[in-house]
Amino acid sequence: MKQIKIGTCIPGNKADIFLENMKDKGFETFSINFHMELEGTDLEKLAEKANRILENSDAKVSTIGYYCNPIQYPEHRKNLEYVIANAPKFGATCVSTFAGAYEGKPVDASFDEFGKVFRELADMAEEKGVKLGIENCLMDGSWLSATCNIGFHPDAWEVMFREVPNENFGLEWEPTHQMVQLIDPVAQLRKWCKKIVHIHGKDATIDRSGIKTNGIFGKSPFVWHRLPGFGDTNWTDVISILRQNGYEDDICIEGYHDPVYSGEWEMTGQLHSLQYLKWCRGGEFAANPWEK
Repeated sequence: MKQIKIGTCIPGNKADIFLENMKDKGFETFSINFHMELEGTDLEKLAEKANRILENSDAKVSTIGYYCNPIQYPEHRKNLEYVIANAPKFGATCVSTFAGAYEGKPVDASFDEFGKVFRELADMAEEKGVKLGIENCLMDGSWLSATCNIGFHPDAWEVMFREVPNENFGLEWEPTHQMVQLIDPVAQLRKWCKKIVHIHGKDATIDRSGIKTNGIFGKSPFVWHRLPGFGDTNWTDVISILRQNGYEDDICIEGYHDPVYSGEWEMTGQLHSLQYLKWCRGGEFAANPWEK
């Protein structure tokens, strides 16, 4: 079994700067991410820069993320197709995105169009030799009033994977987006692990005592997004379950959300998460001496 690598997410519009400054920090992979817009980025040129920067590094670009609404907006779908077509030029094996939605309508209203759009996108990704993953992000929506991503809840996943049965199509999963729904991420992971194609390394801290007295709709927050190592999730359990189910890809730390380790403390927090997740996976691989 291959080692699960630990990487980090970086912004697409500054990818070359981030790669140059982070390639020697110990991150083993990078996910280059865009949100809604590609901001005029020429992906072929960016791929050339990225490959040149990482030429003498052990790190690699594993994922290109373009989080958008390809159901409602044709230009988003066109951009997503562009990302899929160019992902192999980075050496990336995964493209991650949102499932889209008819904004403001119930999740169910988007299922038919989701199937039509993503069957074609999954086929295109398969031709390019990459996996296509839906992030399990809630994006402030609900079942009765979706925003840009119907893929936040397992009830939707049941339908999504019937609509798009391709083996290269799955989830980009992280604990946080389930914890904000008060779902136990470890229990969920045991059920859905086989459908996971990429992992975001982000955690959460839940104020369970506050929930008992104030619920979740008051003025005080009941949950905070955290870097791995500072939240409630047992990442040794997460990685063990991933390995037991044959997952051999990476976990990319998603920073810039932690209320404590942010700003000037961002890289301190990310490097702690990097070492913590490497520890949770059992450290570095060591061959059995009796098998040499």
